[in-house]
Amino acid sequence: MPQKTTSPLYQRIYALVRQIPPGYVTSYGRIGQLIGCTARTVGFALAALPTGSDVPWQRVINSQGKVSSRTDGEGNILQRDLLEAEGLLFDQKSRIDLDKYGWDFPESLV
Repeated sequence: MPQKTTSPLYQRIYALVRQIPPGYVTSYGRIGQLIGCTARTVGFALAALPTGSDVPWQRVINSQGKVSSRTDGEGNILQRDLLEAEGLLFDQKSRIDLDKYGWDFPESLV
């Protein structure tokens, strides 16, 4: 079976997401801003990750500090569980405090 190739754009997205340290998050929009694509494209790239990938996809959330809903209804539960396991706290409205846990990439990493 031929191996699936990943686009250079997706590879750049994955490289940035790999730089987010445990216990921190960033938004789809911030990744898109740094890469030069839309937040939606970042979401598509992360949704295309194969199971078992080393990309910490769970550390990318929406600009409201929330885990975005998934069509399968379970991915968002897994994402929240993974983030809580890293020590991130959610408020009563299921938001993460981006001022406290938000990761803004140092220029040297972009």
